[in-house]
Amino acid sequence: MVNRRTVLERFPAGGPRGSWPAEEFAHARRLEGLLAEVVMDLTTDAFLVIVRGDDAPE
Repeated sequence: MVNRRTVLERFPAGGPRGSWPAEEFAHARRLEGLLAEVVMDLTTDAFLVIVRGDDAPE
């Protein structure tokens, strides 16, 4: 099994609004029908908006 994911957007974790911009972006993608979620990438200190598996856009 392959853990495939697509990163839709990156947001710096050090921003004054924290994860809010990423959460707002993910919410907008969910309204479009994508199963977008926010994860933290500790290596790059960024919030990533991702779509897992077969839900990823082409």
